[in-house]
Amino acid sequence: MTDTKAPASNVRDDRNGSAGSFSAFERLVAWRYLRPRRKEAAVSIVTIISLIGVTLGVAALIIVMAVMNGFRAELLDRILGLNGHLMISAIDRPLDDYEELSARVTTVPGVRMVMPIVEGQALATGNVGAGSGVLVRGVRGEDFVNLDSVSGNIQHGSLETYLTGDGVAIGTRMAQDLGLAVGDLIKVISPEGDVTPFGTTPRVKSYPVRAIFEMGMSEYDRSVIFMPLEEAQLYFNTEGVAQLIEIFVDDPDAVDHYRPLIEEAGDRPMYVSDWRQRNQAFFSALLIERNAMFLILSIVVLVASLNIVASLIMMVKEKARGVAILRTMGATQASVMRIFIMAGVGVGFVGTVSGLVLGVLFCLNIRYIQRFVNWVSGSDVWDPTIRFLSEIPAKLNVYETASVVLLSLTLSLLAAILPAWRAAKLDPVEALRYE
Repeated sequence: MTDTKAPASNVRDDRNGSAGSFSAFERLVAWRYLRPRRKEAAVSIVTIISLIGVTLGVAALIIVMAVMNGFRAELLDRILGLNGHLMISAIDRPLDDYEELSARVTTVPGVRMVMPIVEGQALATGNVGAGSGVLVRGVRGEDFVNLDSVSGNIQHGSLETYLTGDGVAIGTRMAQDLGLAVGDLIKVISPEGDVTPFGTTPRVKSYPVRAIFEMGMSEYDRSVIFMPLEEAQLYFNTEGVAQLIEIFVDDPDAVDHYRPLIEEAGDRPMYVSDWRQRNQAFFSALLIERNAMFLILSIVVLVASLNIVASLIMMVKEKARGVAILRTMGATQASVMRIFIMAGVGVGFVGTVSGLVLGVLFCLNIRYIQRFVNWVSGSDVWDPTIRFLSEIPAKLNVYETASVVLLSLTLSLLAAILPAWRAAKLDPVEALRYE
C-alpha cells in the first residue's frame, strides 16, 4: 500500500514545487512520449514528418527572404553605383554654368561627388550582328574614375587608355553581342543629326573601344556606352551645356536632408529630384513581391505545424492508458496539458532550429550551390538577361530571421494546444475500463 502511494506523492510534490512552470517530471514524461518505440511506429513516422516539414518550411522562408533582400540590395547598389542619388535639372535656362554650379554643390557637407553628364539614346553597331539600342553617357574623366562600379570593374583594356579621351567604354555583354574587342571601332548612330535642305540626316560616328567593363548587371553591361563629356557634347550638339548634374552623397536614404542644402548652394532656378522618384515603381514592385513571398511561405510553415496537431492527436490516443494512470496517481489536468504542449513545442523547436541552421548554411554558400547546380544541369539556372544580376544574391537580416523563428515557434505552440487540451480532458475511468 505504501509503495503504491509513493509515486503519487512524488508527482504532487514535483508539481507543487514548480507552480506555473514545467517541472522535471513533466519534462521527463514528455521526452518519453516523443521517443520512438517499435509498437508506436505510426506515431513516430508522423512526428518525424512534422519535424521535417517544420525544418523545410523555416529553411525555405529564411532562404527566400534572404534572396529577396540580397536582390534588392544588389540592384540598389548597382543602380546607385551608376546613377546619382540626387539629380539637378534646368528650369529656366540650360545648365551652361555646370562647372560653377558643380563647384558650389560640392561644398555641401555629405556630398561625395558631383557629376555633370550629357546622355542620349542611339543605335550602336559593331563587327557582327544587328545594331542595338544604347544609352550614351558623357562624363568627365575624373568622374569616370570615381565611378567605382564601372572603373573598378574593367575586364579588358585599361582606365589609362580610356582617359586619353579618344574612345569609349562599353559593357561585356554589348561587346559580345556586337563582336567587339579593345581597339575595334563601334559605330554610334543618332537620329538627331544635322538639318539639311533635304531634311534631318542621322549623325553617324565611329569610336575606338578603349575599355570593356562588367558591372554584374546585364541591363547596364548590354546597353550603356561611356564617352568623354566634351565628345558627347559635340555628338549631341550641346557644346558647353550639361543635360543633368548627378550628385552622390554619403547616405542615399537621407536625400530629403540634402535636397534643401543643395538648392540653397545652387543659387539658381533648378529642379532637384532623387533616386527614389526615378526608381519608385521598380522598388515598390520588389517590396510587394517580397511581402507576398513571406506570406505564401508562411503558409508552408503553417501546414507543417498542422502535422504537429495530427501527430499529437495520435499520441494522445496511443498514450490514453498512460495518461489515465498519471491522473490516478495525482497528476492534474494542467500537468497533463503541459506535458503534451511540451511534446508539441519540442517538435516545433527542434524543427525550427534545424531549419534555421539549414537556411543560414544555404545562404552562406548559395553561390557555390548555384555553380554546382549549373554544373549538374549543364545550363545557367539563373539567367542574368531575365533577372538583371549574374549571380544569386543572398543577404540575411537578423530581425527577419528572428521573426521567422518566432513565427514557427508560435505556430508550434498553437498547434499543440488543442491535442493537449483533449489529453487533459481524458476521463481516467473510461480509459482504464477495459484494461
